[in-house]
Amino acid sequence: MQEKSYKLFKNATVEEIVEVLDVELQTRNESPFWTQRVVPFSRAIISVLVPLRDEKMLFNPEGMAVDELTPELFLKWSDFVSLKTLAFTIQKSNEAGELLRTKLDSSICHRYKAIDLIFLGEYLSQNSVDMEKESLDFPISSYNLHQGVSNVIKSLL
Repeated sequence: MQEKSYKLFKNATVEEIVEVLDVELQTRNESPFWTQRVVPFSRAIISVLVPLRDEKMLFNPEGMAVDELTPELFLKWSDFVSLKTLAFTIQKSNEAGELLRTKLDSSICHRYKAIDLIFLGEYLSQNSVDMEKESLDFPISSYNLHQGVSNVIKSLL
């Protein structure tokens, strides 16, 4: 990973991160098939991770507290199963008014402020994830596609 990627994820806004990824993607001359997927996928993830970062409530897919938003944490959440879990965790946390399903200290979880799920929810819905029923699975083709998208993103960082 490039040093500038660490600085970007540590301090930048959602829009700044997405813009850097988009510009980098354009300079790589990637196939349009991938370019149409990387930016919305990145925005979906970052739109949740940046608010968690700003509130010092970051956690990894295993629910453990994480101090900084890094490219590695971003890539962990880019796994499609993990991303679906993140969406439902935030959805349930928004409803409860506290951060759920993590191993963060309860005093931290009680400070939780609702996070807008518009980008993540839309993205997952467009990719065959039922946002009403967490137990429903999605097509394996969606998972495989997103492994490819994650690989393109990794090459950008």
